[in-house]
Amino acid sequence: MASFHITIKTGKKGSAARHSSYIAREGQYAREDRSADLISTGHGNLPSWANGSPRALWSAADKYERSNAAAYREYEVALPIELTPEQNDELVNSYIQESFKGKPYQYAIHCPTASLGGVPQPHAHIMISERLDDQYDREPTQYFRRYNPVNPERGGCRKDNCGRPRGVLGAEATMRRKHWAGKQNEFLERFGHAARVDHRSNQERGLPDAPGKHLGQAAVRSLTLGGTPRRRSVRVQYECAQAIARHLNQSAATPAAK
Repeated sequence: MASFHITIKTGKKGSAARHSSYIAREGQYAREDRSADLISTGHGNLPSWANGSPRALWSAADKYERSNAAAYREYEVALPIELTPEQNDELVNSYIQESFKGKPYQYAIHCPTASLGGVPQPHAHIMISERLDDQYDREPTQYFRRYNPVNPERGGCRKDNCGRPRGVLGAEATMRRKHWAGKQNEFLERFGHAARVDHRSNQERGLPDAPGKHLGQAAVRSLTLGGTPRRRSVRVQYECAQAIARHLNQSAATPAAK
C-alpha cells in the first residue's frame, strides 16, 4: 500500500507562524479533533536568536522577510503505511539531513484516517527556511535582509534559491522527488517490505491508467454518511471504486525506478 506523493510549495510572508502552529497542532489548532492525528514533531538548525523555538523563527520571518519573498518552503510527503511510526520518523529525519543540510527546518508527522475507505494516511509536513546560516551573528532584523555578497556581514543570510534560472529550480524539484522515492524504497527494503514506490508519472512508466480525480469531502460524505444522492452519484461511486483499487494495488502494478 506504499504510494508516492510529494507536494512542494512556498508560503508567503505573514503565513509562516500560522502554518507552523497548524502542522504542530498548537494554538488554535490544538483542538482534540486536530491534535489526535499528530504522531511526532521535530526541528533543527535554528539560528541562535530563536532559542530552540521554530515558532520564533517563523514569526520573525513573517515580520522581517522582504514583502515579495517567500517566508518558507514546504514539502508535504506521503509516508509508507508499512512502516511503524518510529520508522517513519527516522525516514523523515534521514531525508531532511540529506536534502536540506544546514537549513533551518521544522517537521510534523500526521496520521489521519481517510474518509474514503477508513485507511490510515500517514504523511509529513516539512517546513524549510531557504536562509543559509554562516559565521556571522545576526539579529532577526538583519537575518532576513537582502544578502550582501561584497560585505556579507552587513546584509542578511543568503537565500539558497535566489538568482537561479527557472530551469535549474525545476531540475532541483525533480531531483527532490526522485530522492524521496529512493529514500522510501531504502527504508522499505531495510525493514523487510516488498512494496516499492516510483516518482515517475504514469506515462513515463508506461502505465495506461490516468491519474484519478480528487473527489472532495462533499462527495465522500455523500457516500460514507448516507448523504442525499445526486444525478452524478453513479459516476462518483465508480471513481471511488477506482481510487480504492489504485490505492490497494499501486505497489504491485508499479515497476521500481531505475
